[in-house]
Amino acid sequence: MRDRIQHIFFDLDHTLWDFDRNSKLAFEQLFLAHSITVDLDAFMKVYEPINFAYWKRYREERVTKQELRRGRFFEAFLPFGIHFSDTELDILATTYIDELPKNNFLFEGAMEVLQYLSEKYILHIITNGFEEVQHLKLKNSGILPYFKTVTTSEEVGLKKPNPVIFQKALEKAVAHPKISIMIGDTFEADILGAEAVGMETLFYNYRNESIPPQYRVINRILDIKKHL
Repeated sequence: MRDRIQHIFFDLDHTLWDFDRNSKLAFEQLFLAHSITVDLDAFMKVYEPINFAYWKRYREERVTKQELRRGRFFEAFLPFGIHFSDTELDILATTYIDELPKNNFLFEGAMEVLQYLSEKYILHIITNGFEEVQHLKLKNSGILPYFKTVTTSEEVGLKKPNPVIFQKALEKAVAHPKISIMIGDTFEADILGAEAVGMETLFYNYRNESIPPQYRVINRILDIKKHL
């Protein structure tokens, strides 16, 4: 595979950018700004699976961006006896989105791997994250210079695993799928989506999922160096 691959496409959140760690820090600031006294660790245990489920529905076009931003907060605060109006939810969502790209922890080994790969391959990003936030994450974390192209779902108007977003990213990169590989943490969106357009794949098994044995898997970002 090393001899064939020329272009590497990365997902961003939960793959290079430590979303859970950075998200918790954003909520810490949100709680301070809005005088919310809920225990942060207890809240994150409730919020994270709700957020994951909302993003799945968002990928599947079952909720809008606004419904995602409101719904995940509304449902996460309910077990703590807190009910927010839509107006309040929009204010909280804006604070969160503003705070999120201020914290930019990457996964251990991410910068080392990007430096290693950039000397051999052309690197790109394909992300379902919000346009206004993803570019800030890349810039503020210091990894933007490693990537020749960045393709977001909002830019294309469709989300992974829709084949169109992969095709648009390949076109932008001037890359053929047979010499390209997708690395990401969401099996359905990143791996099956990329496979459907003929790309090679490498699954970062961030959540320790059970997947079919024929797929290449890594459990640490540094393990990419064993494959590429």
